[in-house]
Amino acid sequence: MKTQLMAVLAGTTLLAGAAQAQEVIFAHGANPGNPRYVAAEAWAEQFAACAGEGWNVNHAPSSTMGDDAEMLTSATAGIIQVSANSQGAMSQIVPEIGLLGLPFLFADLPTAWEVLDGDVGAMIDERAQNAGLKVLGFWDNGIRHITHTSKHVATPAELSGMQIRTPPDQMTVDIFEALGAAPAPLAWSELPSALQSGVFDGQENPLTNIHSAKLHEITPYVTLTGHKYESTPVVAGLAWWSGLDEATQACALEATKGAGEVQREMSLSADTELRPQMEEEGAQFMEADRDAYVAATQPVYDAYAERFPELVAALREAAGL
Repeated sequence: MKTQLMAVLAGTTLLAGAAQAQEVIFAHGANPGNPRYVAAEAWAEQFAACAGEGWNVNHAPSSTMGDDAEMLTSATAGIIQVSANSQGAMSQIVPEIGLLGLPFLFADLPTAWEVLDGDVGAMIDERAQNAGLKVLGFWDNGIRHITHTSKHVATPAELSGMQIRTPPDQMTVDIFEALGAAPAPLAWSELPSALQSGVFDGQENPLTNIHSAKLHEITPYVTLTGHKYESTPVVAGLAWWSGLDEATQACALEATKGAGEVQREMSLSADTELRPQMEEEGAQFMEADRDAYVAATQPVYDAYAERFPELVAALREAAGL
C-alpha cells in the first residue's frame, strides 16, 4: 500500500511539473543562413537561459506556421507566442509602421535603428497593443534593391511595365506604381518558384535576403536602388505577454535586444561583404540614378504626408531630412 501511495505521489509530482512547463513558439519566415533565422536561434537560447526551468522555446522557421499575416493572426489568437514578422504584414494592422518604408527616408541602417529605438518605436508599440500585439523590439530587414532576370534598371524609365513582386505592403506597391512598374504582392515563401516560372520579371529585397534565398541565381541583374527601408518587428501575442510576470517579460525583452544586436550587425555587414561573393556567383551589379528615383517617388511622400502629416514630418526630422 505504501509503495502504491508513493507511486501515486510521484506520478502527481511529474504531472504537476509537466503542467508548469510552458512552451513558447517563436515563428518566422526565414530559412537557415538568413540573419532573421540566426537571431531567432539566439533569442530561443537567451530567453530559455534567462527564464529558467519550465520554459521551452520551439523555433519554427521557414513559414512553417504560415505566412507573416497568418503568423500575426496566430499570435493574437495564442496559437504562437512570438513572431519575427514583416513591416508589410504588420502595416495592415498598424498602418503607421508602413511609414518607415517611405522612399529614401533613411540614409543608412544605423539612422533607421536610432529612430526605431526611440519615440517612433514606442508609438508603434502602443498602436500594436490596441490590435492585440506587443512589440518586443525591432530587428532589421535592410535597405532594399531591385533584381531583374534580364537587365538593370538604373532609371525609373527602365522599370516601365516591369512585373515585380513586392511583399504584402501598400507602401512598396505605391512606390513601384509611381515608378511605372506593375507591382503585385506575393508571400515570401512563394517567390523563388514565381520567378523561375516567369510570373515576375524581378523583385526587390536587401542583399542578405536575396543571397540567402539564392534569388540572384534567378534574377542576376542587381540594381542598387536603395529605394526603401524595412524593419523586422518582433511581436508577441498581447494576451500571452500580459500573462507573464515582470521577470519573464524582462527576459523576452532582453532576448529580443540581444539577438537583435547580432541580427542588425549581420544585416549591416552584408551590404559590403555580400557583393563580391554574389559577383563570384554570377550576379551583376549597377548603381541606380538616385536623383531620378527620388524625383519619381515624390508623389508617394506627398500622399502619405497628407494622410499622416505630423508623423511624416517627425520621421523626416528624425531621419535628418
